[in-house]
Amino acid sequence: MADQLGAKTALVTGASSGIGAATSQALAAEGANVVLAARSEDRLEALASEIESDHAVETLVVPTDVREEAAVDTLIETTVDAFDGFDILVNNAGLARGSDVETMATDDYETMQATNIDGMFYATRAAIPHVREAGGHLIFVGSFAGQYPRSYNPVYAASKWWTRGFAKSVAAEVGDDGVGVTVVNPGAVRTEFESTDGQPFEAVFEAGEASEPEEVAEAIAFAATREGSSVSEIDINNRSKFADDF
Repeated sequence: MADQLGAKTALVTGASSGIGAATSQALAAEGANVVLAARSEDRLEALASEIESDHAVETLVVPTDVREEAAVDTLIETTVDAFDGFDILVNNAGLARGSDVETMATDDYETMQATNIDGMFYATRAAIPHVREAGGHLIFVGSFAGQYPRSYNPVYAASKWWTRGFAKSVAAEVGDDGVGVTVVNPGAVRTEFESTDGQPFEAVFEAGEASEPEEVAEAIAFAATREGSSVSEIDINNRSKFADDF
């Protein structure tokens, strides 16, 4: 399956760790040049060096806070200037804060909304003309939390319901233009993403108890390599997920 994305360019938000870093590696393994966007420039530079060492592709590091509209516009403009356009946007940047509604601090609420919703909107809006021109893909990282009611952290869950609804509505808007749109919904993934008690999932779960970021990255790469078709939605869960939760 290697080099299915040769000569294409992918932009990944939240690329500095976890799913974003694994996705950047997976897309590069398929031959795509990769634009790495996140707030941590040091991590991005290290990842870029690793990708260029492992794969014969180009990388571009653009430190970006997706909560800032102007920064996202600059990210897109810088990408287009460097690669004369781009083919794939992976909307991955996201975070969770707080827990129940009653005790959630306004700052936590606003940070989640700004990152998970506003940032995704800014990136998608700016990317659509370029992805449309390329006949490429818009890929959204959703969550199991965006598919089923949750008794904990409902604000985070609601942001992922928004992601899923937004992506599917965007698909209706741009599908006739030849743009593929995919939502990838992971359950728990062993990354630095924090659980409700503030512990990173990679510390909470042993290997085999939750998905690995590389599994999610493989699903994203699969969606990105479709030509002339669109994978609407991919769910990735530990095999016992439904037995545990229902």
